[in-house]
Amino acid sequence: MKLDDRKWEILKAIVKTYLETGEPVGSRTISKYADLNLSSATIRNEMSDLEDMGYILQPHTSAGRIPSDAGYRLYVDRMMEEKDREVTEMKELVLQRQDKMELLLKQMVKVLAANTNYAAMISGPKYHRTKLKFIQLSVVNESQLLATIVAEGNVVKNRLLDIEHGLDQKTVLEMNILLNSALNGLTIEEINLGTIAKLKGQAGVHSELVNRVLDTVAEAIQTSDDDLEIYTSGATNIFKYPELSTSEKASHLISAFEDKKELADIISQDSNDETGIQVYIGEESPVATMQDCSVVTATYELGDGMYGKIGVIGPKRMDYEKVVGTMKTLMAQLDEIFKKKEQ
Repeated sequence: MKLDDRKWEILKAIVKTYLETGEPVGSRTISKYADLNLSSATIRNEMSDLEDMGYILQPHTSAGRIPSDAGYRLYVDRMMEEKDREVTEMKELVLQRQDKMELLLKQMVKVLAANTNYAAMISGPKYHRTKLKFIQLSVVNESQLLATIVAEGNVVKNRLLDIEHGLDQKTVLEMNILLNSALNGLTIEEINLGTIAKLKGQAGVHSELVNRVLDTVAEAIQTSDDDLEIYTSGATNIFKYPELSTSEKASHLISAFEDKKELADIISQDSNDETGIQVYIGEESPVATMQDCSVVTATYELGDGMYGKIGVIGPKRMDYEKVVGTMKTLMAQLDEIFKKKEQ
């Protein structure tokens, strides 16, 4: 007998319902699944076939069914295949988008430097209040689990977790359901102590493992300036301005553009302006080596919580009106280009 799509969907509903309730599952319960749209009679016939095939059991007469070991095995194998395929597709999509975005930002920063005649920088996008999409725990061997964390923006992080005692597939499956039910769609700020305490209580003897998974989740959905890409152009424009072109000042500024750590300090500053544009004049600059300059930054947003910073560094006598106007035009162009890419 063939396990067709309808039988698979019913089996999947039985396994998920049983894992959630611990009670045998009847046809009436399964008929309530909105995506099945099947009558109780049809479901009973299919459940009878699934029982004949060895995927479900009827523990008591006139009772509902529960998954057999073979049913659990099929469910776990297919779930792993689906998640592996989804993660692979996400990784491929992310790589494609990153390549296109990197090329676009490099072009943009060159235009900004050329149009203003100052030094320019632009950061790659990062994510604000990133939400968790799903967690997948997979058994590697008796002493290790692979935790795959997928966050908003298709950020994928893989971490190996050491475990003292081997976990069977059923336990890992229950852990996956527990974690995803509690955490999917939450930001790191929303995963509070109450959520964590409830999860650890439900995990029982595996509470320490939950703790380590939560650490991995936090690491995955928090952004770090250390990983931030910063593209620069026009650093040699500094030499066009006598007040910045002395050997010591120019050397400090060029070094800041080369190692980019100081540029990251500028990018990490929050804007006080609703337009996202911030002007630092002289000693207002958050970077010591740029306190003889003016620094203008703007925040660009690409939707889905994704944003980055554009910056211009020049003399205090820079043409502020031109710089702000150029930045606004650039942000509008970036927004328009990104929207076209998404369509």
